Amino acid sequence: MKLCVLAAALTLFGTAAAVPITGRHAKKPFFNNIRGGGDYSQFKSSGEYSIENPMSTAAAEVSNTQKTESAPAAPSLKAVGIVAAAAFVITALLKTTTVAGVSAGEIVSGDTAWMMTATALVLLMTPGLGLFEAGLLRAKNSVSTIMQCFSGLAVLSLLWFVVGFSFVFGPKSWGLVASPTSHFMFKGVGWDTSLPMAPTIPGVLFASFQCMFAAITPLLVTGAFAERLKFTGFLSFILLWSLGCYYPMAHLVWGGGWLAKRGVIDFAGGIVIHAIAGVASLVTAKMLGPRAGFERREDEGASLEPHSLMMALLGAGLLWMGWFGFNAGSSLTAGALSASTLLVTHMAASAGTVTWVLLDWISTGKPTFVGAINGALAGLAGVTPASGFVHAQSGVAIGLLCGLASYYGVFFLKERLRVDDALDVSSVHGITGIVGSLAVGLYASKAINSAGADGLFFGGGLAQLGKQLLGVVVACGWSLAVTFGIMKLLAANDMARVSTVVEIAGLDADEHGETSYVLA
Repeated sequence: MKLCVLAAALTLFGTAAAVPITGRHAKKPFFNNIRGGGDYSQFKSSGEYSIENPMSTAAAEVSNTQKTESAPAAPSLKAVGIVAAAAFVITALLKTTTVAGVSAGEIVSGDTAWMMTATALVLLMTPGLGLFEAGLLRAKNSVSTIMQCFSGLAVLSLLWFVVGFSFVFGPKSWGLVASPTSHFMFKGVGWDTSLPMAPTIPGVLFASFQCMFAAITPLLVTGAFAERLKFTGFLSFILLWSLGCYYPMAHLVWGGGWLAKRGVIDFAGGIVIHAIAGVASLVTAKMLGPRAGFERREDEGASLEPHSLMMALLGAGLLWMGWFGFNAGSSLTAGALSASTLLVTHMAASAGTVTWVLLDWISTGKPTFVGAINGALAGLAGVTPASGFVHAQSGVAIGLLCGLASYYGVFFLKERLRVDDALDVSSVHGITGIVGSLAVGLYASKAINSAGADGLFFGGGLAQLGKQLLGVVVACGWSLAVTFGIMKLLAANDMARVSTVVEIAGLDADEHGETSYVLA
């Protein structure tokens, strides 16, 4: 009771603190004016910041609108009040959210250790994704890209903690999702007891592992709308898309929902993650329109060439390594199945890499590094839904098929249809997610995983292929509808595309007040 009273008082304080501060105490945020990571020596005595080697006239024009203060401003009373109120409200709720769970089985230390490692590996994939994307984009938008990935990880983790886990894995299904209060703020998710979905590891570990999937899935779409979506639009998109698209599809397939009851299987996210993210990428790229310079008109800006292949290499390496946790961790145990899944994952990635390199070499006369890392991701994404259901030999076949499909998917969507999906998410993740999900109906074998199915090539006939097709159609159709609605909403509220001036100058300077590199 005392906690509730204290929380109410702090809430009132936070509300009062929201009144704008005026007069001599009002200051603008100091850090909004910094370019170059806090090197204050670069400020002119006139109070204006000078950008060395401006990228364009537009860049200089944007930078000149930024003014500095004579001294750093004190933290905003409004922000302090709101954050403090939120903290104490959460404290007041602790007694209602720390309900002990009922153990579904004995916790096994080996499984727990592996799943903690797998969770950390999947976590690394999000900053890896940021580095991969930033390296393949222009320098003037690299901060924007890594900021979206890093801040998105935090925002989406909190959303998952509050309602996401309940929506997906709650015991009381409402159709598209489960009851949002069933595991509100991990209520009933024990640290010393397990859940039916993962009976040999603590409940909080299973929920944390799934949190990493919920965080990275919407962030895959950042590669499609890169270099032109406002940060406010980005935040709104990932929140709405998680609630409206990812959580429902995860519940339908993984949470015992409608698709799961009809026999659709997805080991680690071909339907639930890559297919829906690929469709969302295609929709956002099409609705936002191409970037300035995409049509190669001289009056629209500089080249769209990658600015740092070394950064992209680091990101691709982290993604490849993290994918072992992503796929092999989805076995939820440390044993034969996780070992098999790891091998299948690696072989598919290798096959995808070789496929893209060869196709590039044949088509252009040169084997390209960008092709190699895109091929690796194509193989990784494509084998994800099948990785725990197939032999390693089948993994190689899936990697080859996904490499081929994604390579020509890029050509068709970007070169023929002229859809500016900046980093080809719709092909490298979307098409491969669809192909890999359908491949389950061909290559799955109960000899690998008794909880799976036998595909066409292992005596199962066409039954599982039909079920997988149903899952793909439902997922892609749902993602298309939800994404279209969200983008319309953002456009109606002026939260979608940045202005042409800002786009040409780069989002780093205008949206975040920072640059990746400071040249002496």
